[in-house]
Amino acid sequence: MNHDRTSASPTPDVVSTHSVCGAPCWVSLTSRDVKATEDFYRAVLGWEWRAAKLGDHFRIALADGAPVAGIGAVASMWQMAVAWTPYFAVPSADVAVSRAQERGGTAAVGPISFPPGRAALLADRDGATFGIWEGDLFTDWETWRKAAPAFIRLHTRDAFDAAIFYGEVLDWASERPGCCEVRYEGDEVVLRSHGEVVARIESGALEAAPDPTIRPHWQIHFRVADVSACARAAESHGGSVLREGPDEAVLRDPDGAQFTVTSRREA
Repeated sequence: MNHDRTSASPTPDVVSTHSVCGAPCWVSLTSRDVKATEDFYRAVLGWEWRAAKLGDHFRIALADGAPVAGIGAVASMWQMAVAWTPYFAVPSADVAVSRAQERGGTAAVGPISFPPGRAALLADRDGATFGIWEGDLFTDWETWRKAAPAFIRLHTRDAFDAAIFYGEVLDWASERPGCCEVRYEGDEVVLRSHGEVVARIESGALEAAPDPTIRPHWQIHFRVADVSACARAAESHGGSVLREGPDEAVLRDPDGAQFTVTSRREA
């Protein structure tokens, strides 16, 4: 299996047992500079920081004291893409990687050990990057959902085809305890875990588009109280605003990683 490093690990640290299957359970950012990344996201999202056990290049972001995201400032050192990546909880990283490869996906990293678990970085068959995590979480899933990004959206070529791929890899809509429920609502696929909407999949992205914002990708949405204030903070701290509306804005950090801030309960 290919072990080339192309994105940050989920940087596991303090954990407790989880009971979700196939749901997003963590997000991780690959960056170039620890201090610059800390300063930007502190200004825009109000995060505080603590060290991670993996070393000086890694940090854990805290919102109101709760772990919400991992940062790995290793993009230059490991020649990796700068990007936010969602991780999904799985009972077996090996099984999930095999399923993804059998269905046309690719494995970029892993599975590799990050005690107390194992992680892998994959791409689906349209090229959207995502991670899988086997093991305990930083904190209980409900706490993370309340404090964290807690919502992700896949922009892809064909939502229904993508739902089949992810469903088979991550055991969505299966008999496994704690698995996610999948619903087809209009032109979107909606993923629910424990009754909460945790992800949406929508069609329309173009595989070969020169603009990375319209190629297949997972977009991380962070809940904020004031979208305009976040956008202005991003601009004044070296980032940029790609799109802005009254209740949602797509931002880019100084390294080029894009993310969404939203005042909606569900993006």
